[in-house]
Amino acid sequence: MLAKLTLALCVLGALAAAPAAAGDGPMFVTQGGIGVVSGTTRYIPVNNGVSDVTELLAISTKDGTELNQTPLLGSWGLPSTPAGAQGLSLDGKRLVLADTSAGQLSPSRFMVVNPKTMRITKRITLKGYFSFDAMSPDGSKLYFIQYVKSGPNTLDLEHYVVRGYDLKANLLVPGRIADRTQKSWVMQGSPVTRTTSADGQWVYTLYTNPAGYPFIHALDTVHGIAHCVGLPMTNQNGIYNIVLGLHGNALSVHWRSGRPFVNVDTGTWRVSPAHRGGFPWWTLAFVAVVPLGLLGRRRRRAGKLNKELAEILREEAPEPDLVA
Repeated sequence: MLAKLTLALCVLGALAAAPAAAGDGPMFVTQGGIGVVSGTTRYIPVNNGVSDVTELLAISTKDGTELNQTPLLGSWGLPSTPAGAQGLSLDGKRLVLADTSAGQLSPSRFMVVNPKTMRITKRITLKGYFSFDAMSPDGSKLYFIQYVKSGPNTLDLEHYVVRGYDLKANLLVPGRIADRTQKSWVMQGSPVTRTTSADGQWVYTLYTNPAGYPFIHALDTVHGIAHCVGLPMTNQNGIYNIVLGLHGNALSVHWRSGRPFVNVDTGTWRVSPAHRGGFPWWTLAFVAVVPLGLLGRRRRRAGKLNKELAEILREEAPEPDLVA
């Protein structure tokens, strides 16, 4: 047991120090790194030093001991998205791995593993170049990005569509997953950041768009529908400093510093400017115990504080160019 613990800790230490990348394999797939976590177990695919063999490790997050392992023939890694390594269903019953073979552009190969038994339950082969995008909460539906202008020996990452995959029927769903209200919308650009609803149903991804305005792709992973929401930015130079956050029905688009930019109503998909400093939610705690007069004074003080904070944040970084 001591040897096993030492080995697992060494592996974790080495992986933590190394970049989470697949080496010479294609983009959007990682080997090593911190893996993905379900409950108290971390799953990490690593190259075990033997040619064309990947070791899938199950490691305890409590003490670093190796709980299980299984060898996989070939070079496999975890799908990587702007949110980091992905591929584990919300219920922890399915783990998707992607082929990392160098120069393997078509076909695209994936496998589904049962994390509990560490056994392969499904193999997926798709003609063309695909990358994993998302999964429904129960793991019955997968979503892939298909790069439509990629050829046998060429890779165009700027033009793509979202495709659904029925894992029960083991087939790619015909047609693309697109915003039906904007049929002329063409997806192109690069993913920047993303956030997911707590129940795993909605996945929101921010994309750059060199041909127009950046946009948020909102994917309903349960029903297989999508919405595209353009952001009013004419200058995308600082877009990699933007972060998405979900607060009830409001999707906040803000800078990493915390400075607000815009909000998106996920019920109507309307974009509105975010108020600098935000609403002083802490004042609600005083409603039941503070007289209304005192509450009014506190709100005025909070408003003044918010204005001062806004001035500080305004000086911290330049505002993006907004569309009038």
